[in-house]
Amino acid sequence: MAESPKEPWIQWVALTTTILAVCAAISSLRASSYSTKVQVQTTREANHWAYYQSKSIKEHSFRLNRDILNYASLLGTPNPQVQQFLAAKIKDYDQEINRYDQEKKQIKTEAENLVKEQEILKRHNGAFSLAVMLLQIAIMMSAVAALIKRKMMWYAGLAFGLVGLLYMANGVFLWF
Repeated sequence: MAESPKEPWIQWVALTTTILAVCAAISSLRASSYSTKVQVQTTREANHWAYYQSKSIKEHSFRLNRDILNYASLLGTPNPQVQQFLAAKIKDYDQEINRYDQEKKQIKTEAENLVKEQEILKRHNGAFSLAVMLLQIAIMMSAVAALIKRKMMWYAGLAFGLVGLLYMANGVFLWF
């Protein structure tokens, strides 16, 4: 039995398919890495907001205590030591309220920065994920082109592959 002559372009299909498969594997790994980073950042953000909430609760507790002491001092007492004690305590509570307010501002800023970082990580992940999809379509089209011996299908697969490579590069550089 005689073998059918090999068409030279089929070797190019094999080579380009191999390159596309390697790029798809790298893109998949990078997409997975960025996905994990997004999850970590989301957890860190949630922790910051929980910490913010705990500071708010503590601040509110000091505000309540300060208000109670303010009302007590308004009732008036002839004892100057009690008045001094109340004034000192009110001052301490005001300092604590200010401290918690400053800490909350810092925590809020950090949480908002984490959200910004998440958005960047999501953009990287999205670009790599889209690259994987396009590269897999290119690989499939190239394989089918070799099986049915249709160069045009291979060219179409190469077009998908080029767009996939563009998205892969975008995953690194975030051009768009």
